Amino acid sequence: MTIDLYYWPTPNGWKTTICLEEMGLDYAVHLINIGAGDQFAPDFLKIAPNNRMPAIVDPDGPDGAPISVFESGAILQYLARKTGQFGGPTERDRIAVDQWLMWQMGGLGPMAGQAHHFLKYAPNMDPPQDISYAKDRYRAETARLYGVLDRQLAKHEFVAGDFYSIADMSIWGWASLWEGQQQTLDDKPHMARWLETVSARPGVERGRAVAAEKRGDYKGDKAAQDRLFKRD
Repeated sequence: MTIDLYYWPTPNGWKTTICLEEMGLDYAVHLINIGAGDQFAPDFLKIAPNNRMPAIVDPDGPDGAPISVFESGAILQYLARKTGQFGGPTERDRIAVDQWLMWQMGGLGPMAGQAHHFLKYAPNMDPPQDISYAKDRYRAETARLYGVLDRQLAKHEFVAGDFYSIADMSIWGWASLWEGQQQTLDDKPHMARWLETVSARPGVERGRAVAAEKRGDYKGDKAAQDRLFKRD
């Protein structure tokens, strides 16, 4: 049965399209234009009350009843349990996958996201918010996290071990944007190797390509910025 995916081409959105492609699941894309404020529409809030995409509705949920799932990490865990794919082959492996998935959700995603915000968006806001402390803080924390990732990948082919998993899917989108976070891979050869390996996977290529033409930076669009960064 076809899964409904509510999506926009961002690192969090890519997690779900990559996962669905890697698992060979049928899905229908419903674009949630975050620059236009679609994430605040009442119908979408019924599925994703935190007004963030992605979200899914699976008509074939537990016990055959439909279910909606929001939060990208929860979606990946749900799909891994549903299909028995990419969650880790043993219980110890599954624990490792969960650890690194939570590391991305609680660490890399928020820190890299703040780096993007203060390095890329805030200086172009009206009025400009060019805050040196914030830029240094999030750039440095993102660098620290990539150091953690590089040391882990020195020991294993993939993030949670020598097997590809939803942990890799969750991290790849953010890590692939390292240049915009003002990072370097010169001292992170294992991360560089992993990025190249994951980027070459057909499922990753297909997932990254979904609605790629819609991706924008919003730097010169004050109305879109107001919608993206509203505090409600």
